[in-house]
Amino acid sequence: MRYRLTFIAGLALGYVLGTRAGRERYEQLKKAAQQVSQNPAVRNATESAAQTGREFAGKAYQSVSGRVEDKVPASVAHRVRSLRERSGRAGEDDWGTTNT
Repeated sequence: MRYRLTFIAGLALGYVLGTRAGRERYEQLKKAAQQVSQNPAVRNATESAAQTGREFAGKAYQSVSGRVEDKVPASVAHRVRSLRERSGRAGEDDWGTTNT
């Protein structure tokens, strides 16, 4: 109950402060966020993190699929394989992003 009350109080405080700041402050924050996102160092760090995430996801997939493969019904395994083959997205991962 204490945490719920703290959360509600924080939410109310954030709402009040946000409405007092108004649209101008929102636009300033939005412009600053866009400038940060356009910074080449930030873009490189983002791409590096995304690539690392893809590598870990691939390793996790291999590890899990090796352990679960014999426990999944054959009909499900067949459907997954056929969907993967039918999609035919060379060079893309399961989320539709390229592995660059």
